[in-house]
Amino acid sequence: MMIISRTPVRVSFCGGGTDVDWFSQASENGGMVTSLALDRYIHVTVNKRFDNRIRLSYSKLEIVDNFEELEHELVRESMRMTGVTSGVEITTIADIPSRGTGLGSSSSVTVGLLNALHCFAGRSVSASQLASEACQIEIDILEQPIGRQDQYAASYGGINTIKFCNNGDVLVEPIDISDDIKSRISEEFTLIFTGKSRSASSILSNSVSEGKFAIDNLKRIRDQADEAKDFLNSGRLSDLGSLLNEAWEMKRGISESVSDSFLDETYERIISTGATGAKLLGAGGGGFFLVHGDLETRQKLKLEFSSDFRMIPLNIDNMGSSIIHNDSQR
Repeated sequence: MMIISRTPVRVSFCGGGTDVDWFSQASENGGMVTSLALDRYIHVTVNKRFDNRIRLSYSKLEIVDNFEELEHELVRESMRMTGVTSGVEITTIADIPSRGTGLGSSSSVTVGLLNALHCFAGRSVSASQLASEACQIEIDILEQPIGRQDQYAASYGGINTIKFCNNGDVLVEPIDISDDIKSRISEEFTLIFTGKSRSASSILSNSVSEGKFAIDNLKRIRDQADEAKDFLNSGRLSDLGSLLNEAWEMKRGISESVSDSFLDETYERIISTGATGAKLLGAGGGGFFLVHGDLETRQKLKLEFSSDFRMIPLNIDNMGSSIIHNDSQR
């Protein structure tokens, strides 16, 4: 018996940082992000073992008799939550580096684990349940100082505004845009990997400690998510690109850990190619830059960065976390 789940990572246009509880639940208007699910995936396989041991393969290999002995916290807590606690082999495979990219990959791992383990146990669960349980594991149980956007973007897929209400509710509102605008998004937006990775938790911990200084910036960042939604709906992608510049400046004002001289220099190199705008994704400190520009700009970016940076187009995943193989009836 084998189950395989496929879960996308996400790209946040605007609003990142307003999804952390200390801001969204204290703010009158809550938090809000505008984001999309990217066609780069975390695959999780769950296979029934002949014995009752647990074999876990990721960047490390763990073989244990009791799931409580697992070092991988996300796997351990996902097993506990789903009740699948013995006699399985679990493998995680990532299309991109699984940590520190700014694409929310750690939460995609959690969502994909939950989806595969629930399916292994014979349950089909909703995107809302997957996201809620992933948040419970990462934020409530493991006490990571992260937000809630990654889990919902990975679970639902597509392009959405995600609202984080001050009463704790999360509302996912799909942005219904034309196929033409979707094609233009893929053509005009580019992701550039800086080669640096960082811990989102450490960056966000600094943001909490600098919280009072950051609040005004976060309020403006929340407003930008509304503007990004309008620009997507109307196909004003150049205006959205320009907004990325302001979003980057606002993000840099949240914590000193967000950028450094290397990242500032990389941003200037990007803009010098004629890009409309750019910002570093995720909490900052490394990972991917999201860049807007026309096809000519993309060619200039390739010439500028091809030797030392990886580049990918912004293609949309519309499925969210999915079970792509299930032979449980075998």
